[in-house]
Amino acid sequence: MRRPRLVATDLDGTLLRSDGSISRRTGEVLRAVEALGVGVVFVTARPPRWLDPLADAVGGDGTVISANGAFDYDVRSRRVTAAYPLDRALVRELVADLRAALPGIGFSAELTDGVHTEPDYPELHPRWVPAGLVPAPIDDLPAEAVVGKLLARTEHLPDDDVIPRVAEIIGDRALVQHSGTGGLAEISAPGVTKAAGLVRWCDRLGIDAAEVWAFGDMPNDVPMLEWAGTAWAVANAHPEARAAADRVCPSNDDDGVARTLEELLTS
Repeated sequence: MRRPRLVATDLDGTLLRSDGSISRRTGEVLRAVEALGVGVVFVTARPPRWLDPLADAVGGDGTVISANGAFDYDVRSRRVTAAYPLDRALVRELVADLRAALPGIGFSAELTDGVHTEPDYPELHPRWVPAGLVPAPIDDLPAEAVVGKLLARTEHLPDDDVIPRVAEIIGDRALVQHSGTGGLAEISAPGVTKAAGLVRWCDRLGIDAAEVWAFGDMPNDVPMLEWAGTAWAVANAHPEARAAADRVCPSNDDDGVARTLEELLTS
């Protein structure tokens, strides 16, 4: 198999183990692959505030394509280097329409410099809530806030119904993406996806799609998998991701990405 110039990989459910850790084997393989001259970039739904613990695993210049493509984030300097945000007026419009249509819905906004969460937002990841965060309505977002991703969730509907209903209400005004977390609608600006962020990255480096290996596990990875020259789904992937992939590798807990990349080290 032809050696790629770039490896693009999702994090949660793909590169990371189920406990959110990166195995020693995976870290060593990533460093060895980069030593061959093959670039590695993480492409994730995680917002910037979730990335700093992975700083030692990030290669190159330390950039991660984060928040489903809304932010380019440098984990070494801990700053967003590029943003592709939702328009503030659109955020207010979408929040009003969703609140009117869906019972008990709450919102959280991922920002360039943190998070803004409503008091009634049903938080799925309490360990990532910053100490001292004071919840406030989305309408009270600071004027300078840059919203990369708007999260919407309600516990008043079955999880499987939330994302389709949110997408129906929003229409083509924004993009609703699915990372596999129960009933969580992740809303981005039109055209902002992991794939779009990866294409921008590759354009800067002069890398063609045919020279990219991409790894993923969830529906929000599908556009990236469809674009890349060689697409891998981990064995634990959502059916939509598996259908979009050219190949399947072992699961995240079996170090599937590392096992696949080890072939590069012996080819």
